[in-house]
Amino acid sequence: MVFSSILFLFRFFPAAMLIYFLTPKKLKNLAIFLLSLFFYSWGEPKYFPIMIASTLCDYFVSLGIETHRSNKKLCRLLLLISVLFNLGMLGFFKYTGFFLTNLNALLGTSIPLPNITLPIGISFYTFQTMSYTIDVYRGNVKAERNIVDFTAFVTLFPQLIAGPIVRYSDISRELKTRVVSLPQISDGVALFIMGLGKKVLIANNIGSLWTELSESMGFSALSTPLAWMGVAAYTLQIYFDFSGYSLMAIGMGKIMGFEFPQNFDFPYISKSFTEFWRRWHMTLGSWFREYLYFPLGGSRVKLPRLYFNLFVVWFCTGFWHGASWNFVLWGLYFLVFLILEKTFLLPHLQKSRVLSHIYVLFFLMISWSIFAVTDFGQLGILLQRMFGIGVAQSAAGNWIYYLRNYIVTFLIGILFSTPLPWKCYLKIKKYKAAELVILGVILVVSVAYLVDATYNPFLYFRF
Repeated sequence: MVFSSILFLFRFFPAAMLIYFLTPKKLKNLAIFLLSLFFYSWGEPKYFPIMIASTLCDYFVSLGIETHRSNKKLCRLLLLISVLFNLGMLGFFKYTGFFLTNLNALLGTSIPLPNITLPIGISFYTFQTMSYTIDVYRGNVKAERNIVDFTAFVTLFPQLIAGPIVRYSDISRELKTRVVSLPQISDGVALFIMGLGKKVLIANNIGSLWTELSESMGFSALSTPLAWMGVAAYTLQIYFDFSGYSLMAIGMGKIMGFEFPQNFDFPYISKSFTEFWRRWHMTLGSWFREYLYFPLGGSRVKLPRLYFNLFVVWFCTGFWHGASWNFVLWGLYFLVFLILEKTFLLPHLQKSRVLSHIYVLFFLMISWSIFAVTDFGQLGILLQRMFGIGVAQSAAGNWIYYLRNYIVTFLIGILFSTPLPWKCYLKIKKYKAAELVILGVILVVSVAYLVDATYNPFLYFRF
């Protein structure tokens, strides 16, 4: 059940909020837990016990750490159990097929591949529960003794499937005492509608171009301008798809009394890749910094060790996104640019805003082509077409047809990738009637699109 669906918008969410607000204050976290289980089980009922197992493991491990704080060896053992359990579960469901495929290719064996379906959201909630146990071990937070409150934290349905990755410290106070006001609900509804508009009206529309070019036409039939146009479409789609979904999650959290962390901050206006990764998928970047990069020594180490630390982080960042070598390559691609920027490039980029933006967008679009295409043979064809290699004469002018059809959507996507519309909204927000008209139009048009359209993917479900 995706947020941008008629079923969610007009059945589950209204019913869930009615139950939530009618439930007495002492039982609201229990209501969250039960509603979240229903939400998760709607699509994959056989896999919700896995999420419960992860929850129970970290709940009892953290209690053990809190109880035996003076016994360092036992605490380290308990922490190791939590990390191995969570990473083992993630590794089994997400990477078993990948490892066996590569083992067969390397050794010439024919080990049969198990038919394992990836549980939705497992990459997110395993990181979330694991971070809680690590924080308890470090003494940053107290172990949660109320199991209902803890299960509500883990299973909270707005951010369960695709983030943002919410750490226990982010909402620990709100799990105990939260007050929901009408202005907060109003802000939450506004954020939800804007996220819905980003997902449905921009991501879905521009994404249909990438889908048509990659799946219907095939990369070998593309001209150079059309290849770049397709990658530009994917560049906009993945941003509005994921940031729209995150904004809907943050909006629903506000409605329920929670303040989730921001996940995107207009990353496409960045002037370096260092800045880009402070703006893109911010909760994931924060997670890797806090629980991997800093424990490895961060940047306060000698240069060879710094390169090693960065390699580990970016290898893991790429691999986290999917069980395929293209994701690893994608992570290491950013590693190269970040090392170049740390070594000498960053001061030069700061001298020219125009050149720095061109640099980021050009190489970023190449990175998204690596991210989008898992087959290296097809990726090679796409990159060749992007740089004018092997383009058929018959494909020379086909980009004009697609440009005429998608130029308005491209312009809207580019405009809304900048802070300008948001700044305008903040000014309009002072006039309640104008704000209601704008939000009403976005909602009505989005719903109309969902009723009529069959194309409504969510890219990050596969991660």
